[in-house]
Amino acid sequence: MENVLLIDFGSTYTKVIAVEVSKPRLLGYASAFTTISSDVNEGLESALAELKSQTGIAKYHKRLACSSAAGGLRMIASGLAPELTAKAASLATVGAGAKIVGLYNHELTEEDITDIYAASPDILLLTGGTDGGNKKCIIHNAKMLAGTPGDFPVIIAGNRNSSREVMQILADRRVYACENVMPAVGTLNMEPARQLIRDIFLERIVHAKGLSGVLMPTPAAMLTAAELLARDVGELIAVDVGGATTDVYSIAGGEPHSSNVIYKGLPEPYAKRTVEGDIGMRYSAMGIAEAAGISRIAELAGMHEDIVLKDIEYLTKNTSTLPETMDQRALDFALAALAVETATLRHAGSLEETYTSSGRVFIQNGKDLTGVQTVVLTGGALINNGRQSELAGHVLYNGMKPQSLRPKKVKTLIDKHYILAAMGLLCGYAPEAAMKIMKSNIL
Repeated sequence: MENVLLIDFGSTYTKVIAVEVSKPRLLGYASAFTTISSDVNEGLESALAELKSQTGIAKYHKRLACSSAAGGLRMIASGLAPELTAKAASLATVGAGAKIVGLYNHELTEEDITDIYAASPDILLLTGGTDGGNKKCIIHNAKMLAGTPGDFPVIIAGNRNSSREVMQILADRRVYACENVMPAVGTLNMEPARQLIRDIFLERIVHAKGLSGVLMPTPAAMLTAAELLARDVGELIAVDVGGATTDVYSIAGGEPHSSNVIYKGLPEPYAKRTVEGDIGMRYSAMGIAEAAGISRIAELAGMHEDIVLKDIEYLTKNTSTLPETMDQRALDFALAALAVETATLRHAGSLEETYTSSGRVFIQNGKDLTGVQTVVLTGGALINNGRQSELAGHVLYNGMKPQSLRPKKVKTLIDKHYILAAMGLLCGYAPEAAMKIMKSNIL
């Protein structure tokens, strides 16, 4: 037997999963509150004690971990045009498993610099200009950042013709350089920046947060698992609703499906992640109310609006609250459903009707996901709610939002033991075992 321990240091819970890879199977799983404010190992040891009581295993051949604790990997991205290099920077950042806490276009101002310092990012990604193109913006922004207080490192991933000058301007900071995220108009090159972000995450940030053995941010592990699972089930969408954020992953091409549809903007990555920092079940419950409306939450929960508002305010202040009564479970369902709906609406592409000399055409922005036939639900709010089919329905195309390119019909898979991130970790060590365990446990 070759037993492997997989650890996910989450913002709220630390999850541990034991698997056997020689004859791939899930051996056990447990969780405990993440003790980030004191020592993360306290929560880990508590989860491991529960796991040992299930499996009897005290030692493992391999130990792999990922983390989104202490706010996860917090990044700021800066680019030139919002629809081009700034978007490329954004895609590279979230694809690496980070949460964007600031996104800036064009030349930075003194006010921007003040906001960047206040945001206290873990890393800043500085882009701008295609290779051989605009150099003025990225050089200006480097000069602005050179005097910015704060110890965050800067990654340069813009016009290669300006890299040396930008490196010199930022010589007094910790600065790293890699290939341009957009070397030519309409051409994305995100993997070098993504890899460098992960390397810095491991080298500096994980150590600073007192975590050991962490290989990658949890969202990066989730994206890896979703890509692996898609090899078996085909194109898919995965939705992870947490207490503070809601992440959506799509493993799909998303190109226009009709001859009268014209694609606009940068091509979308086949494996795409978006994170909604204002949408969550506890810390960001009020964000769901602001996005969807108190009236819709009340309608889905079958409760009065004033009671819903009062209860949401309570949840945002008491984030460890678990639903116990029928009303609490009904409210949690409504919040989860509208978190799924809001996040997938933002993730999916959209159509805009317009007219040309040749007649009516449609402009597509983002991915066309109408043909995706599988959705994976994960995260405690979705796994533990007894109404997963109804929740999955909020991923689907809705006539009330006819411009949205969300799926029209899907098969729902439930990550009932919350193993996706763990399988993303295992993929780098034993991919075949990871696939077999997912196929056995995601139902």
